[in-house]
Amino acid sequence: MRILYFLLFMITLSGWSQTGKITGKVTFTNNEIATGASVQISGTKKFAVVDNDGQFEFRNLSYGNYTLEISSMEAQNKSVNFVLNRPSQQITISLEKITDPKALNEVLIQKKTAKKEIIEKGFSVNVIETQEAAKRNIQTNDLLGQSAGVRIRQNGGLGSSVNYNLNGMSGNAIRIFIDGIPISTYGSSFNLNSIPPALIERIEVYKGVIPAHLADDALGGAINVILKKGAKNSLNASVSYGSFNTIQSNFNTSYRDKSGFTLKGSGFYNYSDNNYEIWGKFARDVQADGVMKQIRAKRFNDAYRSYGGRFELGFTDVEWADTFLVGINMSDDYNEIQHGQAMSTPYKGRFTEADAKVISINYAKKDFIIKGLEFNINSVFSQRNEVLNDTVKWNYNWFNEKAIGLKGLPILTSNGAQQGAPTILHLNNKIFSTRGGLNYSVNENHRFVFSTMLYSFMRDDYDEMKSELERNFQQKRDLQKNILSFAYEFEGLGSRLRTNVFGKRYNQKTEQRTPVLTTTNGQTTITENLENNNTTFYGYGFAASYFVLPKLMLSTSAEKAIRLPSENEIFGNPGENQTSNSSLKPEQSNNLNVGLRFGPFKINEHKFSFSGSGFWRNSKDKIVRQFSTRVNEALQATPSVNMGTAQSLGYEASLEYSNKNKLFVSMNMSRFNSLFKLKYDPNGKIYDNYNKQYPNEPYFIINTNAQYNFKNVLQEKSELNLYYNFSYVGKFYTTWLQTEMDKTPSQFPHDLGLSYIFPGKRYIVSFDAKNITNEEVYDNFAVQKPGRAFYLKVNYILNKF
Repeated sequence: MRILYFLLFMITLSGWSQTGKITGKVTFTNNEIATGASVQISGTKKFAVVDNDGQFEFRNLSYGNYTLEISSMEAQNKSVNFVLNRPSQQITISLEKITDPKALNEVLIQKKTAKKEIIEKGFSVNVIETQEAAKRNIQTNDLLGQSAGVRIRQNGGLGSSVNYNLNGMSGNAIRIFIDGIPISTYGSSFNLNSIPPALIERIEVYKGVIPAHLADDALGGAINVILKKGAKNSLNASVSYGSFNTIQSNFNTSYRDKSGFTLKGSGFYNYSDNNYEIWGKFARDVQADGVMKQIRAKRFNDAYRSYGGRFELGFTDVEWADTFLVGINMSDDYNEIQHGQAMSTPYKGRFTEADAKVISINYAKKDFIIKGLEFNINSVFSQRNEVLNDTVKWNYNWFNEKAIGLKGLPILTSNGAQQGAPTILHLNNKIFSTRGGLNYSVNENHRFVFSTMLYSFMRDDYDEMKSELERNFQQKRDLQKNILSFAYEFEGLGSRLRTNVFGKRYNQKTEQRTPVLTTTNGQTTITENLENNNTTFYGYGFAASYFVLPKLMLSTSAEKAIRLPSENEIFGNPGENQTSNSSLKPEQSNNLNVGLRFGPFKINEHKFSFSGSGFWRNSKDKIVRQFSTRVNEALQATPSVNMGTAQSLGYEASLEYSNKNKLFVSMNMSRFNSLFKLKYDPNGKIYDNYNKQYPNEPYFIINTNAQYNFKNVLQEKSELNLYYNFSYVGKFYTTWLQTEMDKTPSQFPHDLGLSYIFPGKRYIVSFDAKNITNEEVYDNFAVQKPGRAFYLKVNYILNKF
């Protein structure tokens, strides 16, 4: 309630600032829309690009006199003066089209996109735009996986557990955000695969060093998904169907009237049987005599279903707020669990059900109270519930049959269920997350950034299969995390030099209460085991970029980073086959990046650019999932543990090429080592694993993507796009033993696709063929991913109503 009072107070104060917006339309003298023209406010960095409807817009402009500079590859440059003295003003601009083709080379477009602005700050960052991906049958995680230095680790098909590897750092060292809010707030049913590219404006991937405005304990990197904020009246819907009975559908709509009142809605539905084939060296059944036999079979207990919706209402682009939206997000999922951590023993009847209800408040205002001050706050309250069900008592083989013993009888599980004792475990989670920021631009050269993030997690556990005595004892799992960050940004030497210096404070408190049963002389009593922890750490870092030449940028960034253990690592998560470990210590790392960007250069119709970087990571108390060193042990539920010291050294490179705005080719590669560097154990003995590569981490990756566009195919004003992707993952080991039995082979899958855009650009039909050569593709602990698959997708887009 205090936050609401504070927010309303700030909104009232913000009304003192007199600002307005300008909207306009740009056409050529023949009334043709000047799509792609650049509009810039003279003397500032504010710019806009004319959209397909000929429209542009500038918001949050103080009242006064302005000059617009308009440029286009097809027209003469033009300057227009105007006076802004009211909340909203419209302007129409007509450009004189160039008739002499030679004059086109003399047109200079000066604009800086959001992508370019982020890249030039000096951080090691990929900015992924989604316009093309929205036309295809491609998941957001697939799109991320094609980016330099990024490896998506997924235990199977749609809906399976996912973690992310950025330059050798993985798991919870990588934080995922939706508009700056941790994605974990929204629950398991709302993840990156649930958010189609059509709903995303861009994805920012920070590697090693995290900017202050994303105040969090992201040790090795952060992925921040920026959802579309457009206030146009629009509707976008799509549905796809493909292999393994996979259905994916979504819609997104927004409405805004002249007063600024805004409504937004989006939803999704996903389903898959995930009954793809497994084969190869890791697909094995244990025979009655104990012998392991290679098999080829379909997964049978791996179905996944999720659906959800998001609804927001409020005001946008009004005098007292750029954004004020109150939203509700609801989602639900059902997920069958085919096996434990590794693909060793199949399960039947083990599944989870989860739902989440999320309420959010989002407020943002530029020139807040005083010119140059930006204020934003995003608060989210989430009620998440999950039920893990595991009561089937028989062992099964990979052919969905009860396992048979030497005597010809079905084999019972050792503890009465597929994994451990029978359970119907209820996990009830309450999460409050709020992020607030104040950014003050003294002028175009000096800027201060303050950000804070508060994350509160409470979980109650209840197992229907436990004894009445245990059920009556309420278990508690509480975690509170607070991150404060402050940064100073400087831009000088004619915008050739940009620096960013920041500091962060990390604090985390945990408390868990667990019942302990004791039996004495046949009488059972229950006691309370209470564990508390309170820890505080400090970190700091910097980022800098320098333009040696207009097309050559050097960058460097470094950070002493802290990563606090997550709630699942401390308290466990049965649905993810993860047990608890209350003694985990925070992970610390010294991170360094050095890079360069070259281009883009244009030679006749050829355009290309290059970027490369080297990186170093030196981690202490690295947190990883524990894995067994026993060759024949079935890996099932394991805890996270501190593994001592790790060091990574590597590099990445990316090349982009285009020709005549028809052919687009990009290629990137990443190679690194991740070595265990703790030399001596507590007894002074050298560890057997000293200086070895950490297992279960791919360390050599190549991605290549190609696209070619055809115009006016079958119909006038239509467009046909052809796509080709391939990736290469070098072989890596899944355990410390590094034997041939646990070596994951090299992987080289290929994808093909096409999309057809009908005239009017309202309908798009796409077809994708994934892994067309049916390669064996593996990920975490040699879990096999789907083979050859085909998908058909239909998009409908309505930009005006």
